[in-house]
Amino acid sequence: MHIPTLRRLPFLLLFLGLSALASEGRPLLSLQPGTARPGDPVLVTVRGLNEAPTGTLGERPLRFYPVGDGFQAVTGLPVEQTPGQVAVKVTVPTTGSAAPVELSGTLKVVAPGWPARTLKVASKFVKPPPEVQTRMEQDKAAFAAAFAQGFVPPAFGENFAWPRQGRVTAPYGDLRTFNGKKQSQHFGTDVDGAVGTPIYAANAGTVVMKRDNYASGNTVLVYHGAGLYTAYFHLSAFEVKEGQRVERGQLLGKVGNTGRVTGPHLHWGVKVDDLWVDGETLLKLDFGTAPAPAVTQRDKE
Repeated sequence: MHIPTLRRLPFLLLFLGLSALASEGRPLLSLQPGTARPGDPVLVTVRGLNEAPTGTLGERPLRFYPVGDGFQAVTGLPVEQTPGQVAVKVTVPTTGSAAPVELSGTLKVVAPGWPARTLKVASKFVKPPPEVQTRMEQDKAAFAAAFAQGFVPPAFGENFAWPRQGRVTAPYGDLRTFNGKKQSQHFGTDVDGAVGTPIYAANAGTVVMKRDNYASGNTVLVYHGAGLYTAYFHLSAFEVKEGQRVERGQLLGKVGNTGRVTGPHLHWGVKVDDLWVDGETLLKLDFGTAPAPAVTQRDKE
């Protein structure tokens, strides 16, 4: 399928007590998406606050940053999340001797319905030979260091956009069997493309990895702040440097077939709070800015 123009997801409003309290200037809690699947990113917004709240989504702590007249936190649901109701609890600070105010509600999680497929790749990627084990350990350490950035407010002021246009060949969550033996799950979105096709930053941030890795090939990682990263795998060429600040729509590299691949494509990943989440859901989240187009101006050139 071709990538469609995305609409913002409906969001769930959770009120403090009765909905009438919103008109009295009380804090207002909202969740995006209103209905989620395991592996989805979740955006929690609390309006009408001057001080940062604390809270949890299920058992995951929320890390809030200031936005407009309130605060936001972005987190994720693990792929192992059982469908059903997930509790969200937020504690709002108060002044003086007044007790903190509690906001609570639930997020509905539905079954993911992930497809399954069988793929064929070079045998060295299914059972790596001993001589590459050292390289794989070095790759693992490099990823860990890149993903260890300190928590800071978002570097972006816009919603996220597709890193390139093309046919989605494998969505997030695919259950995969390689060469009839090795089984895994796909924690990214694969977008088809010819070698050399441009790839752009999905949003503003800082490049925290530019590296040739054994499995992911030529890789760029961008840290966007708020514990949120985007990943770009299998590139044929780099167009950025590590430590460089990039803007949404800025050229990062070009489509390739490096690493463990069945053909040239972009594997685009999103990681938040140490969880790989569904990038297509991230694209639908409204961070309080104008909706992001599916095609940036540079994509049209």
